Amino acid sequence: MTYQREANTRLKIAVVGVGSHCYRNILPALTYLPVDLTALCDVNEDLVRATAKQYGSCSYYTSTKEMYEREQLDAVLLAVSPFKHPELAIEAFQAGVHVWMEKPAAVRTSEVERMLEQRGDRQAMVGYKKMFMPSTDKVLEVLNSSQFDALNSMLAIYPMAMPANGREVLEQRQFQNWLGNGCHPLSLMLAAGGAVSAVTTHVGSKGHGTVLLDFANGITGNFHLASGPHPIESYHFYGGHWHLEIDNSLKVTLQRGIPFKYGYTTSYIPEGIESGAIVWEPQNCLATLENKALFTQGVYGELRYFCDCLLENRTVERGSLEFTLGLMKVYEAALISEGKTIYLD
Repeated sequence: MTYQREANTRLKIAVVGVGSHCYRNILPALTYLPVDLTALCDVNEDLVRATAKQYGSCSYYTSTKEMYEREQLDAVLLAVSPFKHPELAIEAFQAGVHVWMEKPAAVRTSEVERMLEQRGDRQAMVGYKKMFMPSTDKVLEVLNSSQFDALNSMLAIYPMAMPANGREVLEQRQFQNWLGNGCHPLSLMLAAGGAVSAVTTHVGSKGHGTVLLDFANGITGNFHLASGPHPIESYHFYGGHWHLEIDNSLKVTLQRGIPFKYGYTTSYIPEGIESGAIVWEPQNCLATLENKALFTQGVYGELRYFCDCLLENRTVERGSLEFTLGLMKVYEAALISEGKTIYLD
């Protein structure tokens, strides 16, 4: 990690949409990124003026068109809404600017397809922060390690309810929590399992229950739409001789098992350190980076990945529009399933 003021090479960026989420998370994260904040843009002139004043040397605009005409930008960060992201992203592509946008990227899959058609040679990424948590990185490390056998199944537990009128939600382009936050666990599950071939939703009268994902590689995923107070979020990954749990985004437990003979093993703590559980969790004694929410929740990770891809001339793969299209197909299928299996292309 290099602090912004230490970076020798920086990207000239603008931020569009300086509302609550951006102010609390996106703008503070820039301290840890190789960027120069050149401009801010928001339709609320009082808000964007006050925010620009706080950040000193950057300009402010209420029109993205004017901003692109006046500024020489490498990239833009969009933090508006899924109703506006597609047209704003396409406008940026046409201005020759790379795009990072907050999730959700769009309301329908057709809008993601339109962005793909208009992207040209620009880079585009959607900010699925759960994919970039340090805990997710550990999951992917285990899945890609030759020390462990293949993943068989996974379980995600997340506070969510499925809307009862799924087809109406899609036809009327309604914003529901399933669109706004269902993509958090879905993105993590797809990052671990790959492409999804079929989706089946089974929920009760209040919308809680299960979204079953059949992955193309034979893995199964259970997204449990849970109810109740926080902390409630957890993720579980099961192999043949191991399993791994992410609890509350922070605590990661890799269970490797112990040498065991039924009826004869006398100790649950055998000699050596090659078996049993390994646990990682952040310390909260020191005021350092690894325990800050910007880092533990993946906000820094997603933005750093985008910046690195641009600076190193690498193609965005994690959180790409191609990935987003697959995720949006799962989102739509889950809405219309109503207990029936929906097969994806």
